[in-house]
Amino acid sequence: MHYDGTIWRPPYEARSLLLQATAGCTHHACKFCTLYEDLPFRFRMSPLTEIEADLQEAQLWGSDPLAMLSARLQGRSGQEPFRRVFLTGANPFVLRFELLRDIAELIHRYLPQVETIGCFARVTDVALKRQEELETLRRLGYSGITIGVETGDPAALAFMNKGYQPQEIVRQAGRLDAAGISYNFFYLAGISGRGQGTEGARKSAEIFNQTRPQIIGSSMLTIFPDAELYQDIQRGAWAEEGEIEKLEELKTLIEHLDIPVRFLTEGASNLVRVQGNLPEDRERLAGSLKELIETADEGMLRDYRVNLRHL
Repeated sequence: MHYDGTIWRPPYEARSLLLQATAGCTHHACKFCTLYEDLPFRFRMSPLTEIEADLQEAQLWGSDPLAMLSARLQGRSGQEPFRRVFLTGANPFVLRFELLRDIAELIHRYLPQVETIGCFARVTDVALKRQEELETLRRLGYSGITIGVETGDPAALAFMNKGYQPQEIVRQAGRLDAAGISYNFFYLAGISGRGQGTEGARKSAEIFNQTRPQIIGSSMLTIFPDAELYQDIQRGAWAEEGEIEKLEELKTLIEHLDIPVRFLTEGASNLVRVQGNLPEDRERLAGSLKELIETADEGMLRDYRVNLRHL
């Protein structure tokens, strides 16, 4: 299998076949992000010949000894049929409709049992597609794409150079809904900055409540020295939220989300793991966070953050 740099995937894609379609990020301008700094280029699309070779290899898992080794490296026995493929890269959904169509057709040719195809996407990637193209992509199996919206706070989106504003999240989510393509959101606790966390959470809930994500997965902002945001902090242009404030932000978000959605915090950046279905688990999740907020030691939580070497 062909992979460039560190491979990132949502926790809930653990059983999917990871197929590299792109590497790097077309935007590559978010102030906090260092996920793709290990690549010698900003963005690369995998040639279709390379994607086809990887699918041919995956097709052999369970029979060919070398392919079975590759399967074990992906954490699979090699005997289980793939039902889902996750295209790796920061935002494969940016690819032209024709390329996404060709990739899907290759997947179905070599792995006919595959039912759905997921990937990361930016809000702006959806905007590049005509509505009829989105509908065709859904028929080809694209579903459950993960969008790193990060927040619905307009000031934070602008400061962090995300490249869109909150209403664009609503607009493009609505287009995905109309096409039948389900989607998940990534939320980033701490992105609004010190003293603004709970207000940022309220603004985010207001935006998210106008959309229909299946999952909202939350991470906590962790700033590494090679991030542009780190330099802003050194200049006094931005101040980081404390760890307890980030927990208060999460609690506020949960309390204000009115849509039916699976909410979870997974991944190394999170100080605490909470997961449940809203609205039915709201009281339990908010109560757990309230108890932690009342008993937590900021210094101990901060030690975890500053000693976190990798996401």
